[in-house]
Order: sequence, then C-alpha cells, then structure tokens
Amino acid sequence: MSKKTKINIAIAATLIPLFALNLVYGAVSIPVEAVADILLGNGSGQPTWDYIVKQARLPQATTAILCGSSLAVSGLLLQTAFRNPLAGPSIFGINSGASLGAACVLLGMGGGMTLGTVTFTGFMAVITASFAGAMAVMAVLLAFSRIVKNNVMLLITGIMIGYVASSAIALLNFFSTEEGVHSYMVWGLGNFGGVSLDMLPAFAAVTACGLTAAMLLTKPLNALLLGEQYAENLGVNTVSLRNKLLLVTGLLTASATAFCGPIAFIGLAVPHVARMLLNTDNHLQLIPATMTTGAATALLCNLVCVLPGEHGMIPLNAVTPIMGAPVIIYVIMKRRK
Repeated sequence: MSKKTKINIAIAATLIPLFALNLVYGAVSIPVEAVADILLGNGSGQPTWDYIVKQARLPQATTAILCGSSLAVSGLLLQTAFRNPLAGPSIFGINSGASLGAACVLLGMGGGMTLGTVTFTGFMAVITASFAGAMAVMAVLLAFSRIVKNNVMLLITGIMIGYVASSAIALLNFFSTEEGVHSYMVWGLGNFGGVSLDMLPAFAAVTACGLTAAMLLTKPLNALLLGEQYAENLGVNTVSLRNKLLLVTGLLTASATAFCGPIAFIGLAVPHVARMLLNTDNHLQLIPATMTTGAATALLCNLVCVLPGEHGMIPLNAVTPIMGAPVIIYVIMKRRK
C-alpha cells in the first residue's frame, strides 16, 4: 500500500469520530449511550431525544458530508481547468445565481412560488428557486463558452454575471419587507440543518451523480495539468472538457447552495489542503482526498457552530472563513516566494 493511499485512508477515518461528535453534541445534551441506542433502533425512552437525533442531527451531519464533498471537488476541478489557485465555485457567479433565485422567493414572492399547477412554499420553494437560478447561470456560461475560447475571458464573464446577480439582489432587498430581508439574510448565512430526512435522498442522489462524473474526468484532468497543447496532442478535446467541467461543477455547486445556502471558503481552501497532505497533483488520488477532506472540514465547521450549546448556534459562514482564509493566505505567500 502506497503512502498516499494510507493518507487517503487516514483522512477518511477522521470522518467517523467527527460524524459521531456531530450526533452527540448539540444544543440539547443527550448521553452517548442514549444516542447509540437511538441509532441502533432501540430508542432512548425519551421521544424528544429520538426526534433530535434521527430527524435533526443525523440529516444535518449527512448533509455536511455531502455539501463539503461537493464544494471541495468543485473547487478542485475549477482550479485545474483554469490553472488558477484562487478559482472556486463562487467565482463563476453560480452561487450568485442560486442566491438570486432564493432572493426572488424570499424577497419578491413572500416565500412561495408557483410553477404551472404546482405550488411550492417555504424551504421547498427556496430550494427550487435556488437550483433554477444556479442552473440558469450555468446555461449562460455554457453558451458563452462556445463564443469565448480564452479561459481568462470566460472567468471574467462569470465574475460579471455574479455582479449582475448581486445587483438584482440588492434591488430586491431595497424594495422588500423587513421580514423578507431577515429571511434572506438568515438563508445567506448558510446552514447544514435545513435538509430534512425526507429531502436527503434527493440531495444525495444529485451529489453522487456529480462526484461520479468528476471521478470519470481524472485522466483528461491529469493531461490538462501539462498544458492545453499537450493535452490536445494526447487526444483531449479541451473545449469539450471545459464544458463538462462547468456542467459538473455547476451541478454540484447548484445543489449544495440550493439546499444549504452559499457556503464560503470550503470550495476554495480544501483542494489546497488535500494537495498539501498528499503532495501530488494526480487527480486519481487527489479527487478522493478532496472529497473526504471537504466532508471532514464541513463536519468540523458544523461542530464548531454548535459549541455555544444552549445559547444558540454560530452562523456557518462565520466559521468557514476562519478555517479557510489562513489556507488561502498561506498559498498566496508560498507562490510569491
């Protein structure tokens, strides 16, 4: 067994204690024995504890794993495709598109929306609108990618789309009610706890499809590391590869943002952590390591959020920059040297 494989296994092993801590620790104190009995189906004798563990903490911890993996792999794919260490899921305006969709529901439609004969309200309406907004931006980017052949120009196009979406959100905020602005602000702070046990299979299915598609792109991604001309000499269609990468990252980012809100820094910082741990750019090993590192980081962030215990929860986007920003600063200083 190679050293890098052992490191990958060690990273994956950290998920077990982090997942367990997320189930045990929270605003309500529940004994470890009771949590174990609940998970084994024996029950704790306390209906409230059973509900908290099964319906709140278990979906929340699972959502953190799925969301962390999605955003981390999205960041890795974009950093490789555009040869830019500061490329992340938010840089192409996909997060902004999802935020605009959520803003339309929370600020402009009073928390509900109607599509044909189907009406969505509450969290389901926000998820639907966020996903639609993110995929709309994705469609615009794919259309531009047929015209704009230069990666830097496409990067700038994505940033400009994000600015337009942010401008529309600012206008909606200006004309919205106080309740609408508060609801949108809470959604924008990010949260792994909004996905119920019933919604979890749909989120898991979309995430699994995106991560599987990312794994299938390992060989062309490795070829792309040596430059576009070299990759084309090996038979890689770089334009087609770029479109596939945009589609995969769009799907992963859209689903994560729709279900959990715009989560900062995980997609930007985690790929660098995985590279430093493995000391390799081989995507065959790097993508699995990025998945597990992203999942572990998300679980750790979620655990930090509940540290106040009975005094409430820290917003997720107040925690992720504390962990992610030092990594990015380190990467910038290292490249400068």
